[in-house]
Amino acid sequence: MLYQLHEMQRSFLTPLMQWADASAKLFSNPVSPLAHTPFAQRIAAGYELMYRLGKDYEKPAFEIRSVVIGGEPVGIMEHTVEERPFCKLLHFKKDLSDKQFAKLKQPKVLVVAPLSGHHATLLRDTVRALLVEHDVYITDWTDARMVPATEGPFHLDDYIYYVQDFIRLLAPDLHVISVCQPTVPVLAAISLMATAKDPQLPKTMTMMGGPIDPRRSPTAVNDLATEKAYSWFENTVIYSVPANYPGYGRRVYPGFLQHAGFIAMNPGRHAQSHREFYMHLVTGDDEPAEGHRKFYDEYNAVLDMPAEYYLDTIKTVFQDFSLPKGTWMVGGQLVRPQDITNVALLTVEGELDDISGAGQTQAAHDLCTGIPADMQQDYVAPGAGHYGIFSGRRWRETICPKIGEFIRQHG
Repeated sequence: MLYQLHEMQRSFLTPLMQWADASAKLFSNPVSPLAHTPFAQRIAAGYELMYRLGKDYEKPAFEIRSVVIGGEPVGIMEHTVEERPFCKLLHFKKDLSDKQFAKLKQPKVLVVAPLSGHHATLLRDTVRALLVEHDVYITDWTDARMVPATEGPFHLDDYIYYVQDFIRLLAPDLHVISVCQPTVPVLAAISLMATAKDPQLPKTMTMMGGPIDPRRSPTAVNDLATEKAYSWFENTVIYSVPANYPGYGRRVYPGFLQHAGFIAMNPGRHAQSHREFYMHLVTGDDEPAEGHRKFYDEYNAVLDMPAEYYLDTIKTVFQDFSLPKGTWMVGGQLVRPQDITNVALLTVEGELDDISGAGQTQAAHDLCTGIPADMQQDYVAPGAGHYGIFSGRRWRETICPKIGEFIRQHG
């Protein structure tokens, strides 16, 4: 019933939030007489804050229209290469002729986005920076509430099969970058391909801030998964999609619960951010106010995860530690990272990451014993938190160039 109650609340708040949005504009638009009344800016700020706290956040767009290459702007066109029930493979195609693009000699990169609550657009900054020197593709995971129940379940194994299919589709000369959650299934996917001696293996794999071995420096995220029994997750956080969505009846881990968990990790920081937003509106400081809007437009936009996939991840990754223990079976095959011998490995961690703790991603090096030492690199970004390793100044100025250099070195 919780999902149904959430939908009732959303339906109730929608007209109220529309009223708050309209009121904020009435008290801030210079052509409105109300904007010239006493305390108009404070009233407008209060209404806008109310609107943003209560509104429903839809999936944002990537909105990457162009990038600058060699000092010249180059248009970017979003193209769906392949569409599956639970994922679209997107290509950020440069608006160049085949001859012009061939001259750039840009390596092909598959960015595997997380399926952990947020949309793939959370990696907008990741994609934008990579596009300057790379031909970029990304997995755009579908909100499970939008997938009809007739499409069947989606397990963690299915995630791995999707990744393998996309790798084979884009091979040869492909480089794979996984951010956070997908580091585990991506390593499994490539391990299984290596065991099977698949000729379509990527040239490199970059693992960024992921729980390869959550036993190392466990965080609050890891503690929650180990403190609660599997049955608790199964009986407490899994709900059926209401009738007003295409996925009616599908069992999911709702995005609004995941979002509540995100907020609960740092409630004070979010409260302070909203207070500062209010003061920026009152003082007319538009630039930081717009930065706040953009961040929370993305941060508050969440998706539902298929229940099977979510529960598989809890058990396999965070409770049984099947990957580092060497006990993970996928489709009857044992996942053996030690069988990877010719795929270069780069791991990236943030010094201040409070989601994937120190050493959790570096553990990939201990598992991939078949990769020669000169094909392995590790980088810990000083002063970077979890989001800082794939978004923001440190990502653009330090981490992205390191990944680009690694790809060129092993391409």
